[in-house]
Amino acid sequence: MPVGPLLRAVATDALTDDETDAVVSLADVSKTYELGGTVTALDAVSLSLPDGSYTAVMGPSGSGKSTLLNLVGGLDTPTSGTVEVDGKRLGDLSEPERADVRGRTVGFVFQTFNLMPRLTAAENVALPLAFQGVDPAERIDRAKQLLDSVGLGDRYDHHPPELSGGQRQRVAIARALASEPAILLADEPTGNVDTDTGEQVMGLLQEVNDEGRTILLVTHERAIAEHADRIVHVRDGEITGIEEV
Repeated sequence: MPVGPLLRAVATDALTDDETDAVVSLADVSKTYELGGTVTALDAVSLSLPDGSYTAVMGPSGSGKSTLLNLVGGLDTPTSGTVEVDGKRLGDLSEPERADVRGRTVGFVFQTFNLMPRLTAAENVALPLAFQGVDPAERIDRAKQLLDSVGLGDRYDHHPPELSGGQRQRVAIARALASEPAILLADEPTGNVDTDTGEQVMGLLQEVNDEGRTILLVTHERAIAEHADRIVHVRDGEITGIEEV
């Protein structure tokens, strides 16, 4: 089963009328932490991602790229500025409301997979649907369809320790798609797999984008970033450049 049109992501100091199709908008977003002093993770960042776009955020460790991803996913809140996802200003929402956005609008793919080791592949993929009250039989059927789509139709009943790193990442991608989210966030999705498997993972993400989903991917590797249509370069919490690929 295929799983989002081409990217036209735009980073600007202010959003314009031409960007009304943006599914993600950050306006003057800053994030600071108090860690024995004030640490600025993001500094007045503005970024707009049109629906169906494919953006890579690239920068060295500590540049603020993962903080940006967490803010878009509603896992964190900005110190100042606004983050809008699918028309909802996350800072105006309660935590349960942000959790609903995370559960229905955003799918997450992590470097470390974050699978439940005691659950089968199908049960892991079905887990997000359980939180939405979907009937057990229906969610397992949906999980099996998604595992078929990522080439794991023969691994329904396998547990994560019985799967290779690449297979676990494909299970994680299938799980991220279970709720049919508009946006897929990928944090170093090839960080724990070999080069050949990484290319397979990136090919799968391309299929996801081709069917219309917006992808925001974080990486420190140039070769991975080049799979996107545009690369946003970040350093020291600021956007230093935007590059068409």
